[in-house]
Amino acid sequence: MNTYGKQFRITTFGESHGVGLGVIIDGCPAGLEVDIDFIQAELARRRPGQSAIVTQRKEGDEVEIMSGIFEGKTTGTPIAMIIRNKDQRSRDYSHIVDKYRPSHADFTYDQKYGFRDYRGGGRSSARETVARVAAGAIAKQLLKLHGIRITAWVQQVGDLIVSKPYQALDFTQIEKNPVRCADAAMAIEMEALIRTVRKEGDTIGGCVGAVIQGVPAGLGEPVFDKLHAELAKAMMSINAAKGFEYGSGFSGASMRGSVHNDRFVSDETGKIITETNYSGGIQGGISNGMDIDFRVAFKPVATIIPDQDTVNQKGEPTSIKGKGRHDPCVLPRAVPIVEAMGALVVVDFLLRRMSDRVEFG
Repeated sequence: MNTYGKQFRITTFGESHGVGLGVIIDGCPAGLEVDIDFIQAELARRRPGQSAIVTQRKEGDEVEIMSGIFEGKTTGTPIAMIIRNKDQRSRDYSHIVDKYRPSHADFTYDQKYGFRDYRGGGRSSARETVARVAAGAIAKQLLKLHGIRITAWVQQVGDLIVSKPYQALDFTQIEKNPVRCADAAMAIEMEALIRTVRKEGDTIGGCVGAVIQGVPAGLGEPVFDKLHAELAKAMMSINAAKGFEYGSGFSGASMRGSVHNDRFVSDETGKIITETNYSGGIQGGISNGMDIDFRVAFKPVATIIPDQDTVNQKGEPTSIKGKGRHDPCVLPRAVPIVEAMGALVVVDFLLRRMSDRVEFG
């Protein structure tokens, strides 16, 4: 399944060490003014080689628009974009032609297809997400017209956790440090930890926090396509994602209903809101107009430098050593990916809602 969405559908294609990666967007309304520089800026936030604490693969990730945009506006026809690979080093993976790397998709791809692209993991590589970020940049521009914005940041690296609520964070700090943490002091500690882990040839995981603001009440479906369920699906489709929670999340399991219930009130304009937001902006699978806040947990990158025991395709014991260029921590580059997937979910529901009602004059 390489396609996501119903009204706003994206299909990604390409492999880590192939010609390039790309995306086709179908269902984007005509007439949207597209800022190509914004798309490029979003890709720059995800690209490798952007700092000393990420993989040093050198990719400019320059986007090429192949169709669907004319004179700066969407035409309503499929939008096709491609980002070409320019710094592949397939020889870095020649040692794993018949070996299974621990916690990678090598074994499972072999079991499913009977064949696999061992060069950087092929389609299973996180490089596939470059196409999602390009599509998400289009979705963000459409959401902006409706006053909807999504912000993500690194909330945790290893045992270092930003405990402040998102309302107390300074989002202007996110792009001012290589970790993309919204807390300047914690960002310094997190960067030092990542550098230490990298020197040891190891990797480390953590969490990305995110909030979607300006979402109107009424987005989502009541049963299988619940808004939070689609957000979970989208986030868990990101490479290395291991967990998703929204609102009170798992902490809500230790609370009582008398505390957890979000009481409805009217604000000074008469708009119905809730006093608290343990629901995370979603009730019954449908947005209630409050901020949608969630967190995504990411595992440590599976490729490490020290030798690891494994087996080859024949099941024979062997060992493997990490080679190539890899992230010691995925968190900094995962931030724009989380934002992109969140934008794709919300824009799809926004367009679906337009067909939910018929207004009679």
